[in-house]
Amino acid sequence: MVAVVRPAAVAGLFYPADPAVLSAEVAALLDAASVAPTARAPKAVIVPHAGYRYSGSVAAQVYADLRRWRDQIERVVLLGPVHRVPVRGLALPAAQTWATPLGEVPVDTGALTRLADLAQVVISAAAHAWEHALEVQLPFLQGVLRCFRCVPLAVGDATAAEVAEVVERLWGGSETLIVVSSDLSHGHPYAQARRLDTESVQHILALEAVLDHGHACGATPINGLLLAARRHGLRPELLDYRNSGDTAGDRTRVVGYAALRFVDRDDAAAVH
Repeated sequence: MVAVVRPAAVAGLFYPADPAVLSAEVAALLDAASVAPTARAPKAVIVPHAGYRYSGSVAAQVYADLRRWRDQIERVVLLGPVHRVPVRGLALPAAQTWATPLGEVPVDTGALTRLADLAQVVISAAAHAWEHALEVQLPFLQGVLRCFRCVPLAVGDATAAEVAEVVERLWGGSETLIVVSSDLSHGHPYAQARRLDTESVQHILALEAVLDHGHACGATPINGLLLAARRHGLRPELLDYRNSGDTAGDRTRVVGYAALRFVDRDDAAAVH
């Protein structure tokens, strides 16, 4: 049977379509990042998903340190909100492979069987077809990891508890990284956005699963991750916060971007 491939939908829009240009841009963003390394690989991260010219430098703060774990991380669970096609629950793709200009990433079909009995998990090619929130993470992951499989989950109308249940099923060990793709506030003046986003980040750092979609478009997957992180004793760290007024836009109506990682509570940043 020929594998169904989910082609790149937003190459040339959110990030470069030319493989050489894309590879060079990702490498430049990663090389410009400056974050204290951790003693062990983070278990989970929250990263923004706007066009690279807007949020790529913020996302790179999370991804740069993952190069140290390129041979350890073999599976990436991707969770992000649906922007175009509504769905009840969490949608898996119909495809067995996801493509970007940098190559193809296999879907972890074995992991999907562990979700088969969950009523909140559905299969929807439509929910993934034009969705950018997960796709824009893949070139970064391809740039930092040697070889990995992905579990792409487009999160629609679901509760935080339903998301957390899925995350628990896929938690795995040190080979598994959980990536939640979300921007923060949308469409507010610069100063107001900073106030709103500071509040949202404080909730995340306190592992308080109380965000709504005014705080973040990916509030539902973030809240689900926070429930699981609290249960597993993870400690969130803020690596960067900026908004589009800081990166590539004007300051009249901005979108907020935060980069966070979740590590074991006893894992201090490495000093060398």
